[in-house]
Amino acid sequence: MKKLTYLLISSLLFSAFIHAEVSGYIINNVQLVDGSGAEPRLASVIITNDKIQHIAWGKSKLPNPNNYKSIDGKNRVLTPGFIDLHAHGNPLTHGQFANFIAMGVTSISLGQDGFSRYIEDFEGWRGQVADSGVGVNLIPFIGHGSLRVIAGIGQNPEPKAAQLNNMLDVLDKFLPHTFGMSTGLEYNPALFAKTDELLALAKKVGEHNRVIMSHMRNEDDDQLFKSIDELVQQSEFARVHISHLKSVYGKGAFRAQEIIKYINQYKMTADLYPYNASYTGIALLFPKWAKTQEQVNKLNRTQKQALLEHLKNRVLSRNGPEATLLGSGKFAGLTLKQVADKLNKPFESVLLEDIGPHGASAAYFIMDNELQQHLIRAPWLSFSSDGSPTMFHPRGYGSFAKVIDEYVNKLGLLSLPQAINKMTGQAAEILRLNKRGLIKEGHYADLLLFDPKQVKAMASYENPHQLSQGFEYVWVNGQLIKQGSDIKGLAGKVLSPKSN
Repeated sequence: MKKLTYLLISSLLFSAFIHAEVSGYIINNVQLVDGSGAEPRLASVIITNDKIQHIAWGKSKLPNPNNYKSIDGKNRVLTPGFIDLHAHGNPLTHGQFANFIAMGVTSISLGQDGFSRYIEDFEGWRGQVADSGVGVNLIPFIGHGSLRVIAGIGQNPEPKAAQLNNMLDVLDKFLPHTFGMSTGLEYNPALFAKTDELLALAKKVGEHNRVIMSHMRNEDDDQLFKSIDELVQQSEFARVHISHLKSVYGKGAFRAQEIIKYINQYKMTADLYPYNASYTGIALLFPKWAKTQEQVNKLNRTQKQALLEHLKNRVLSRNGPEATLLGSGKFAGLTLKQVADKLNKPFESVLLEDIGPHGASAAYFIMDNELQQHLIRAPWLSFSSDGSPTMFHPRGYGSFAKVIDEYVNKLGLLSLPQAINKMTGQAAEILRLNKRGLIKEGHYADLLLFDPKQVKAMASYENPHQLSQGFEYVWVNGQLIKQGSDIKGLAGKVLSPKSN
């Protein structure tokens, strides 16, 4: 009786499709990994417009309505599109974001590390993106550092009440249209923020039921728990998420378990990118009192030796100049040691005299492989790329492919359903994305069809801008934008917490 009822409903559904003037896709014979962590199930899926219209479980092949393209899944895996919890890039410059699409990412979080360039004219920016088109969905955040700049606080550790209220007013204005606030507490000017300021902002974020995504104040192993504790205070008022969790200088599985146990005490989540080198501006190596070129110019006259000594010790503590690979500026592609040898001068002098705090970004090889690989097993941990189309680091082109290529296929650290869940359903829950991250009827059709064994992360530190391989079909909002190596179409949009 149940089977007869199911066939009758299906027949009526298909009849409606046949007589409707709509286009869509029928994807037959797939192993459906729905993003929840559940095991694969044989199924067929119908996409109509931008939504998943119908899922038929089992072996039956669905008929092909008019104007629908039929695709034989050939027992490959169908999953939700991946959600990048921490990404960078300018959609007005790199609208297609082919680097993300090629590694299966259909939605990216922007405005991270405390910087959101669109904050001064958010509506204008959103209109420009809609007019020019974008390949993936954009998940906007408001940056704390940008709020400080707009409020005229800058590097002031003691903002006036009027300035703090100004920040809160701007945040209150934009939170209904964004997914939360990002902080970059290791970066200028947010590094000057004190507890009272951060708690006031956290209360405002909590009022809107949004999330704080934080690049912590200090990721060095001996300061890690102190940095987490600062976020714990904020978590009393709002949901808090740790961006690109790492332990600089920490080593081994035991230390990873200590970190997991520590975070387990609190209601926090985190993400991680699957590489052992970080990437950020060279200002990271400069002291708090010399983060701008103007400050450096003044100190060159009064405290040059002290500044050189700091730079030398800082680099040596981070595995030496050979562990700093410059990714932008006039020395891009060379390590700091190679530049020093080329110029025949100490590496600290190169930093001060030839590069400066804003002269380059770099990859820093400062993480332990064993520790990072154990962190990924934490139930609250998801994945991000922290990458962009232009960054000289493989994570912007390979992160999500590498999770499957290395952590699932080669090392077996995660099962395929576990990995997919961390990159889809779990990420959507962290962001409170509506009807994304899972394959369910009525959800948006951000989908991937692929053979996991064919997925390869091609990017390397030497050649970081190599597109990933293996994600044969990619849909964004129901539009097929990748088939084989062809990437075409701009089907993404700026998402809103109200209706995305």
